[in-house]
Amino acid sequence: MSEQVHKRRVRYSGTHPRRYEEKYKELQPEKYAETVQKVLQSGKTPAGTHIPILVQEILDFLQIRPGQIGLDATLGYGGHTAKMLACLEGSGHLYATDVDPIESVKTTARLREMGYGEDILTVRQMNFADLDKVAPGVQFDFVLADLGVSSMQIDNPARGFSFKQDGPLDLRLDPQNGVPASQRLRQLRDDELVGMLQENADEPYAEQIARGVLRAYKQGGTIDTTRQLHDVVAGALSFLPAKERRDAIKKSCQRTFQALRIDVNSEFEVLYAFLEKLPGVLKPDGRAAILTFHSGEDRLVKQAFKQGMRDGLYSAVARDVIRPTAEECFRNPRAKSTKMRWAIK
Repeated sequence: MSEQVHKRRVRYSGTHPRRYEEKYKELQPEKYAETVQKVLQSGKTPAGTHIPILVQEILDFLQIRPGQIGLDATLGYGGHTAKMLACLEGSGHLYATDVDPIESVKTTARLREMGYGEDILTVRQMNFADLDKVAPGVQFDFVLADLGVSSMQIDNPARGFSFKQDGPLDLRLDPQNGVPASQRLRQLRDDELVGMLQENADEPYAEQIARGVLRAYKQGGTIDTTRQLHDVVAGALSFLPAKERRDAIKKSCQRTFQALRIDVNSEFEVLYAFLEKLPGVLKPDGRAAILTFHSGEDRLVKQAFKQGMRDGLYSAVARDVIRPTAEECFRNPRAKSTKMRWAIK
């Protein structure tokens, strides 16, 4: 029998870990609950976890009752899922989907440990555009879709969703399919990149950033990491006055990463498909709630719900968006851009 090799935890300089992989306490919330609680109280999200947004508002609208059948179209970390399962009180069934093969496995294991077995929870690793294939022949009493990228995806530099730490420029929700953002960036012509930045993120400096990307490639450079893309954006905005530049670079980087992520994952096309199929999977009087995080998504949801109302597919839709309270935004700054819209069949 081979002797088990002891693996030491990652060491870090200073008094507090800074890099994602060094935050071993935050990455093990079940073992270091006190540390995680301190991070939450400071208004931050612990590494490797995700704080669900608008939980009470969602539950108030969905009005989940024992015995009902529902769909969580975006499983993520499972925060919303666990709350909806609790409302079922052991009777009924919840289906959940997630395109991410890495996080969905972790979340499923966590929910199983909480006591939610196959009898009440079915998890499928699939794109929510295929919601009509989750449970063929089954109609749902309630459906939830949270269109935001989960914090555990953003925080992990290996996934390439953020420029705060260097990592491969990937941005795929499902890293087993499609092409990474670094490859997609090389495929785009100058005018295509400008259009993508404007359409997907309303980027005001789209032309300057596109020229910067093209210049980097012409000079024999690469844009294969998150920091390389950040530096290209920073260089493209070097013409701005010094007092404006730092904030402008940060915001343009956020928009550039958003635009690329939307493109790489075909997020608008996926949302179109989801919204088109949604009325068909709802029972009469069935309720659907959707959380969006930028104007493009919200516009699509608003238009689809309004058109569904005109076509007689819905009996009621939200006239105004529901937003997180100031208190929730303080506890979870990532909630600030959230908008919730709902529809009743």
